[in-house]
Amino acid sequence: MKNITVLGSTGSIGTQTLDVVRAYPQDFKIVALAAGRSVDMLEKQIREFKPSYAVLWDEADACALRDRVRDIDVTVLSGMEGLITVSTLDEISVVVTAIVGMIGIRPTVAAIKAHKDIALANKETLVCAGHIIIPLAKEMGVNILPVDSEHSAIFQCLNGEKRSQISKILLTASGGPFRGRKREELVNIKPEDALKHPNWAMGAKITIDSSTMVNKGLEVMEAKWLFGVEYKDVQVVVQPQSIIHSMVEFDDGAVMAQLGTPDMKLPIQYALFYPDRLPIAGGKRLDFTTLSQITFEVPDMETFAGLKLAYQVGNAGGNMPTVFNAANEVAVAAFLNRRIGYLDIFDMIEDACEKIEYIPDPDVEQILETQRKVMEVLKADF
Repeated sequence: MKNITVLGSTGSIGTQTLDVVRAYPQDFKIVALAAGRSVDMLEKQIREFKPSYAVLWDEADACALRDRVRDIDVTVLSGMEGLITVSTLDEISVVVTAIVGMIGIRPTVAAIKAHKDIALANKETLVCAGHIIIPLAKEMGVNILPVDSEHSAIFQCLNGEKRSQISKILLTASGGPFRGRKREELVNIKPEDALKHPNWAMGAKITIDSSTMVNKGLEVMEAKWLFGVEYKDVQVVVQPQSIIHSMVEFDDGAVMAQLGTPDMKLPIQYALFYPDRLPIAGGKRLDFTTLSQITFEVPDMETFAGLKLAYQVGNAGGNMPTVFNAANEVAVAAFLNRRIGYLDIFDMIEDACEKIEYIPDPDVEQILETQRKVMEVLKADF
């Protein structure tokens, strides 16, 4: 049995992780759950999974939760200290980092130092701190098990293969709801339009990121660190049906692909059971007798400028990926709140990349300070 901490247990990935645990109670024990501010949902999860620890970000919320679960033997913690505590518990072996945002970096570093395997769903961990995380994981002998469907697919394609023989990573993208449209056709896009993803059911932030293809740019940066390749060797390919989740081309020209239905439980379960595979309860399977076509397209990096900019900031390195990520975070929040237009998202990211001072090899403190500066600079604009 694996003892697990789930950071971000009330979000999309977190709740689907608990679906997997629910389907295999004999294989997993939830030792700790952590959430942002979802007191009601976390209380329900505590009552079902009986963890020893629970964490909420704000101490006031934690106090409210303590009062609600007085009848249960659970220790309720708060803040960064609480996240680090539950990520380094002696009794756990895996930390699922499904928490959203930069707050995921410190607990992940702490967990790696405590020799815990990481089921990674927090993008910021590698986008902003890949130069810290990957060497540290190697030093500590820790597995970084990707939960993103695309990175899980690549990870599966590389199982048993030599990474030194990778020629190219082919990172697939659905193209989102605006695939095929030109820039002038995106001027009047509203949040409700961008939240209609054709294939995947995800949270609001990542759904907007998918529509702008900024999310794919962040995944390019993650792939560079996860698989030890250069940016020139990561090619984004639009695959509208979301059947091929990604591919790897090897030096001899052979291409290996991982296919499946668009169901996040598959990569979550693969990470939790790795290296074993078990059936997904209720999961749909591909039926090749009814699958009419699998098509490919070249991404439009002029219309979806965030993807082009992601390659530029990735190659620049240093704190520039942090600037890119933080600026996008501010811009998407502003768009969802109807304070800026859809195309302004790209402009805000580019503006931040021009204004923030470059730091070549940032430590965690400098990464977090860069984020704070981006927030200050952009929020002053509106």
